[in-house]
Amino acid sequence: MTSFFSPADLYRTVWRWHFYAGLVVAPFLFVLAVTGAIYLFNDEINDVLHRDLRIVAPVSHPVPLGQIVEAAVDAYPGGKVTRIDTPRGADRSAEVFVTPASGEPLRVFVDPGTGQVLGSYIYTHTLVGFADVAHGSLMLGDFGDGIVELAACWGFILTVTGLYLWWPRGRRWFGGALYPRWNRQGRSFWKEWHSVLGIWCALLIMFLILTGLPWASFWGDLLRRGTDLVGIGYPASHRLHGTPSTSTIKDATGQAAPWTLEKAVIPHSDPHAGHHGHGVASDQSTADALGVNDVAVILEQQGMKSPYRLSLPRDARGVFTAFSYPDQPETQRTLHIDQYSGRVLGDIRFQDYGWAAKAVELGVQIHMGNYFGQLNQIVMLIPCIGIVVLTATGPIMWWRRRPKAQFGAPQPTSSLSARTLTMIVVGLCVVFPLAGASLAIVLIADNVGRHLLA
Repeated sequence: MTSFFSPADLYRTVWRWHFYAGLVVAPFLFVLAVTGAIYLFNDEINDVLHRDLRIVAPVSHPVPLGQIVEAAVDAYPGGKVTRIDTPRGADRSAEVFVTPASGEPLRVFVDPGTGQVLGSYIYTHTLVGFADVAHGSLMLGDFGDGIVELAACWGFILTVTGLYLWWPRGRRWFGGALYPRWNRQGRSFWKEWHSVLGIWCALLIMFLILTGLPWASFWGDLLRRGTDLVGIGYPASHRLHGTPSTSTIKDATGQAAPWTLEKAVIPHSDPHAGHHGHGVASDQSTADALGVNDVAVILEQQGMKSPYRLSLPRDARGVFTAFSYPDQPETQRTLHIDQYSGRVLGDIRFQDYGWAAKAVELGVQIHMGNYFGQLNQIVMLIPCIGIVVLTATGPIMWWRRRPKAQFGAPQPTSSLSARTLTMIVVGLCVVFPLAGASLAIVLIADNVGRHLLA
């Protein structure tokens, strides 16, 4: 290797990396784009497919929340209620999460005006539920989560390297660069559509990836730890220092918490505490424990208005955790209620977050198409469509350019110095650790392979 490289060598190297990365991650990016597009319109899709469960006659005076829970339990005897989502509008049903005595968890829909059960479904058996889980883990659990994170990181790198390859370099800035020329044929036609679409969608694709990565296990955990460490994430004033509890809000809410709070440790209820004169009777069989109606009254006294999500205690030391999760996160709020005394053990609001956590929460809502309504959905649909087209035109270009019966990959160059490659790998490891590690493995394997074949 030499200690320098020419622009031509750099171009060939970037092209080679772009080519291989594109072929490998294209199927995963395609899945992410399609499932993401479905989830962008989750309410609209569910309202069409499950209208009888979700839409009710407008309600002005809903029945008590405890009655809604009782209706769900009566409909599925032996089931355990873990969470209640209060109606999001006057014409919306309440959603009760029930873990049955056997089988998969159910979402039970109850008319808040009559207290009657409308029906239920298994979330992952619905189109939106399948898209949601596939988008996050490809239906493969933690292993799939890692694959999704790796694909997303390489998707960002593909976008950056694609911009480098697109740069006109002396050619005109219009035809073939900013718009495709219709008189092109064969591979040239597909190349221009691929590059032009890529340039127009690049910023949105990178935004979509960066705002989605906080939910990834490895990258998201590093980001959360880093922002907490420097005091710009989860507020230090709300942390439970020295508590023996290992339960987090994510555990207590069934992975439904805001990103900022997912790893926050929750407080414990005190089994020896009294009701402290709340003046409401328990509606549960355990005499010393508060009922759902009790908690609903306390939440109302604390100013927590519907809609909110209420997670029930998981054990004798658990707490009631209620949080609002609006489309515009500025009004996010989380309350922890002692299940015996009704005392507020935690009250965390959006304004308590550090600036980085606020930015992530804002980015997440824009990513999901929530923040500014239907326009937000349309804007985020554009990069989804772009990714679908890019992942299709890329392989088409390769197939049309490859020599018959050959793989047709760009030829490697040996002009990049070891120092340059090391800097690239280290830089990637800092920004995208999994992508940097995977590149290092590929470079080592490529180098070993070439020596064995030499």
